[in-house]
Amino acid sequence: MDKKTITIAGGSGFLGQVLKSYFHKKGYNIYILTRTPKQVNDFSWNAKDLGEWTHILEETNVLINLTGKSVDCRYTEANKKLIYDSRIDSTSILGLAIQNCKNPPEAWLNMSTSTIYEDSYYKEMTETSGDIGDDFSMNIAKSWEAIFNNLITPKPKKITLRTSIVLGKNGGALLPLKRLTQFGLGGKQWHGKQKVSWIHETDFARSIEFLIEQNLEGVFNIVAPKPTTNKYLMEVIRTALRMPFGISHPKWLLQLGAKMIGTEPELVLKSRNVIPQNLVANGFKFNYLEIESAIENLVKT
Repeated sequence: MDKKTITIAGGSGFLGQVLKSYFHKKGYNIYILTRTPKQVNDFSWNAKDLGEWTHILEETNVLINLTGKSVDCRYTEANKKLIYDSRIDSTSILGLAIQNCKNPPEAWLNMSTSTIYEDSYYKEMTETSGDIGDDFSMNIAKSWEAIFNNLITPKPKKITLRTSIVLGKNGGALLPLKRLTQFGLGGKQWHGKQKVSWIHETDFARSIEFLIEQNLEGVFNIVAPKPTTNKYLMEVIRTALRMPFGISHPKWLLQLGAKMIGTEPELVLKSRNVIPQNLVANGFKFNYLEIESAIENLVKT
């Protein structure tokens, strides 16, 4: 092959489109596995059964699996099952498809989440010393990583992506925070001391490229090196949007509001203090080290 081919499973969402745009500009061939094919190089799959899409893997250098129902929902029993099944089923079927390949991909990057670590205000959670917790979200992440690690796929180097909040112009967590701020509701959430691990969308894509080009494998925290706090994050967004004030949200209001809009308050109440030890140790250089420059870049028109 003259240039590398990347297949992104579950690539029609925000992160998939960030990667598609980034790697397309770098000259890669990009295939997307999606339930709703809309463009050339989109291929239909249901994320649990083998099908015609498996032929794409024969010409794929790098497989990136982003598949999984969004956790931005109420944790009803039905939603919990969908969150779990979508991650386990998609990873399992990709593993089976790779096992059946005559020419399997050289690398397989599978999404996970930095939410696998316990709530932490002071201890920095690294890949080697982070405390893995025990609740619904953490157990989903543990099961997701376990199925990935236990699949026997001789050729591909396997990389687990423990990804934090990805800040982007056209998707992710920044959009609702901008809207809150523009409506004068951009104050701290709860006491505001909870840590926020984040990464700029460009550094998210660059870190994936780095892992591929450096031929690395193992577990990587995909986060910027300097977590901020909820209070300071909201201050930075207000400054960038030139909003002089922001009403804060007490815990009871966050819990009520989350129920009203169909999500879970843990998305803003949990303290994520995660550090990219392995990326830094391998020499990755971030373009956006400071939350101020990241937000300023993303909110400017």
